[in-house]
Amino acid sequence: MADDMFRAPIHRGMRTLDRNAFRKTVPLKAARIFDNKNIFKVRSELERSKDALQQDRMGSVHPDPDPELAKTGKKCILLRTEIRSSIATSTTQANSQSESWPHSSTLDELVTQQLISVIPFELQLEYKYWTYHDIISSILSEDEQGEIPSGFSQVGHVAHLNLRDEYLKYKSLIAEILIDKNPGVSTVINKIDDVGEENEYRTFRYEVLAGPDDLNVTISEENCTFKFDYSKVYWNSRLNTEHRRLVTMFNEGDVVCDVMAGIGPFAVPAGKKGVFVWANDLNPDSFTSLQDAVTRNKVTDYVRPFNEDGRKFIRTATAELATTDHKIELRSKSSKKDPTAKPQVLRTIHQPKSFQHFVLNLPASAITFLPSFIGLYLPSVREHLPADFELPIVHVYCFSTKSDDNVGEGIKICEEISRQIGFEMRPARIGEEKDGGVEVWDVRDVAPKKRMFCASFRLPREIAFREA
Repeated sequence: MADDMFRAPIHRGMRTLDRNAFRKTVPLKAARIFDNKNIFKVRSELERSKDALQQDRMGSVHPDPDPELAKTGKKCILLRTEIRSSIATSTTQANSQSESWPHSSTLDELVTQQLISVIPFELQLEYKYWTYHDIISSILSEDEQGEIPSGFSQVGHVAHLNLRDEYLKYKSLIAEILIDKNPGVSTVINKIDDVGEENEYRTFRYEVLAGPDDLNVTISEENCTFKFDYSKVYWNSRLNTEHRRLVTMFNEGDVVCDVMAGIGPFAVPAGKKGVFVWANDLNPDSFTSLQDAVTRNKVTDYVRPFNEDGRKFIRTATAELATTDHKIELRSKSSKKDPTAKPQVLRTIHQPKSFQHFVLNLPASAITFLPSFIGLYLPSVREHLPADFELPIVHVYCFSTKSDDNVGEGIKICEEISRQIGFEMRPARIGEEKDGGVEVWDVRDVAPKKRMFCASFRLPREIAFREA
């Protein structure tokens, strides 16, 4: 009964949002506090005895319902919904009729001590009280309650929906409610095709359901700020954990080749921890936003942006790095005692001549880029490298099916990697086998039968040194 009392009014089939329709009066009882200095004492005792109302998103202390008493600052404490019988408001009457409410020794004692009286209280609930789920549940028909559309990706001020066909008739209403219930959202869009269908840059077509058609957003991730046009570049807020996971593998002074860098969710945080990153993306708009992120987050000494074809970039970047000299001098801060003193060089970090990691984050097709690693370190490149240089770890993202243990998926992914590079690869942990070991990491579900993985392996010598 208590749940029903606080449920939003039912308006099945509503198509145009009428906020005034979501008003409700809930009849309760309240403990009128005679002296405000006793508010804390009374509330604590009623909460301890569970006589005070405990309701989500609502405090128990309210102004007295009597306008004249409310003007003087008098308060009352709402009581649990079971206490609803008719009880007189005066202390004397309340004492004589204490048996008319469900027995509560705490409530009786507070009345006896003349600290409170029990009074009727009409609680007014309005649209702003209920959550998105409360409101939309009261609008959808009974047979549409199975999978209520509630999930969305938020990118800056933009909420990105992917509505199923059966809910499109409610799309404008859903969007309005989302904006109302999420203060950081001012624009709601709905995706109308799959990512990558429109072009190779992983962008998508969309329709604006509510708010201005403004997709220029600013977001923060891993203490880095990114500013971009969401309609022109790829971004997925749900990959934050994966970005962090991979960046933690990079050590200060490493050099990383980020082949499909996008706007820099791997590259920029890595640069902040002192990792050199050669970051590339084919999309000119992503490249522009990447340049902005590098400057905005002050990692220009560590991160170099490129706008090239990824397959070629794997090879050209490897060759160029082998002949590039770059170093960072870490200096002491200026002295407050002696402002004229020059900062001292504390240590120097030299950029390595070969990459420690390659990142290929284009799960729909990244595996097809692997043939670019065949013969990556030809004699013309190796002559510029130390004889004992370590071959890089390749992190390639891909899609596959899903199962409880991912064993079958791991085997399939390794088989495809093997086919692409012409070398047998097997599921294993990094370092477990000298050549051919692949760690297959479960990143996230992307559809009911589709999962995103990251396959990481050290580039086999036979592939790295193979000559055409």
